[in-house]
Amino acid sequence: MKCIGVLFLVLFGSIVVFAQNEQAPILEKDIAYKDWTLKDIRSDKQVNLRDLSKGKRLVVVVYFAPWCHNWQHDAPLLQRFYDKYKDKGLEIVGVGEYDPVYSMRQSLDAFKITFPAVYESTSRDLEATLHYAYRRSTGDTRKWGSVYYVFLEPSLMNKSGDLVVSHTQIINGEVIEPEAEKYIREKLGLAPEVSKITSDNKKAAEVCDPQTPVPLKKPVE
Repeated sequence: MKCIGVLFLVLFGSIVVFAQNEQAPILEKDIAYKDWTLKDIRSDKQVNLRDLSKGKRLVVVVYFAPWCHNWQHDAPLLQRFYDKYKDKGLEIVGVGEYDPVYSMRQSLDAFKITFPAVYESTSRDLEATLHYAYRRSTGDTRKWGSVYYVFLEPSLMNKSGDLVVSHTQIINGEVIEPEAEKYIREKLGLAPEVSKITSDNKKAAEVCDPQTPVPLKKPVE
């Protein structure tokens, strides 16, 4: 009986570890973040970061892989932020990684994402991407690094040249909703608001592994 109990504890501990989410705080970091011009996932048109930032007060760049559980966890939350603050100076742009473009497009459609989305890579050669270099420079030790956030204030961005910023806020993982809500409102010059966490946001998202993808789940209407 004692052996069974020990085995249960070992198995339960393994399940808990596997089910850990990857929520991470907003941190200030040195990061040599460069301007980019990438293709739109939906239209294949060229999109430039500086052009996208014009007239905005805060730009949230979120790097994602469509097969990633953490992206699937954050996507509905990001869309809610976009719907709520896009007319108040917020821009969100997704940068797809490590999967074919059609998979990225399917993911955007499944979660009814309406904010802009471009792609940097379509192969699994993660070390060949700027995304990988940025993550490592800000202390992100995860293998795939989806999701990963870079926050940009257009008023503080370099107006020309390759380098956009050399220091800004980032998230090495999933967004923490109350913290992100507070941060966004501060940067947009809005008064604080008490945020409400839905039951969906309390669920732990599994650590990403492209070898064990899960089917896309459409958000609850």
